[in-house]
Amino acid sequence: RRNHSTVPEFTLLGLPVDTQTDALLFVLFLVIYLLTTVGNLTLLVVVSTDSRLHTPMYFFLGQLSFLDLCHSSVTVPKLLEKLLSERKTISVEGCRAQVSFVFATGGTESCLLTVMAYHHYAAVSSPLLCGQVVNRQLCVGLVPGAWGLAFMDAFINIPVALNLHFCDAQNILHFICELPSLYPLSCSDVSASFTTLLCSSLLHFVGNFLLMFSYVRIVLTILSISSASGRGKAFSTCSSHLTVVLFFYGSRLLRYLMPNSGSIQEMIFSLPYSVVTPMLNPLIYSLKNKEVKAAVGRLWRKYSSLFK
Repeated sequence: RRNHSTVPEFTLLGLPVDTQTDALLFVLFLVIYLLTTVGNLTLLVVVSTDSRLHTPMYFFLGQLSFLDLCHSSVTVPKLLEKLLSERKTISVEGCRAQVSFVFATGGTESCLLTVMAYHHYAAVSSPLLCGQVVNRQLCVGLVPGAWGLAFMDAFINIPVALNLHFCDAQNILHFICELPSLYPLSCSDVSASFTTLLCSSLLHFVGNFLLMFSYVRIVLTILSISSASGRGKAFSTCSSHLTVVLFFYGSRLLRYLMPNSGSIQEMIFSLPYSVVTPMLNPLIYSLKNKEVKAAVGRLWRKYSSLFK
């Protein structure tokens, strides 16, 4: 049996690369983090200040930008620190805090993307009635509902995980702390935490799957449009969202279906939803959106005129 003495810290082994590659990865992830911060902050400010963007779709985009800022700030700064430092350690309390925030922000984003799918279905199937179907009152109810469902899921799992005991020197074969990565390190019984995580995840994903049926309806609705120009216009309306969803859910699903072996593939599948997706969201939604680009231009002209 293992000794149940408390350990003060874990070692994040991260990506198995040499020192020179660490420096290159540091520059790469720093650029990604700066783009993530600038892009999401810009989108958040534009949506908040421009009255022309005070619509349900941009209300959801503002919430998504805020979540991406939170999620990337939980994971990337610690990753950057470990790439430069010789000490790859993280305290047990810091690891538990990161697990909690990753769990909460990632779960909220998955719920929010599902809510946004319903809005895109309404926009494609009933474009003239979309404002009435998805009105401001419904948005104000759906967004707190997404936050509430994700945090309820976190409050169910995190207290159980906090009761896990760790002993001896422990190595986490990952670059961030995630709940599944802690189970092999614990010298206490993890069955209660694992069962809780499994049950809540099934309920969480079943609920999301029922609402994500909107994606199937979106595709069927687009295919039912007779004219090619109409299909192209409808597809352009939701193509950005479908790209984000496939990238976010695909990488997350592959990561959590893989065993916790600490393989390089496991860590590679963690990078898209923890590092890359928060950077891509503002780019995907803004570069193809004329209204957002026009709003950014108005904001730039407004603030640049102050310095003339």
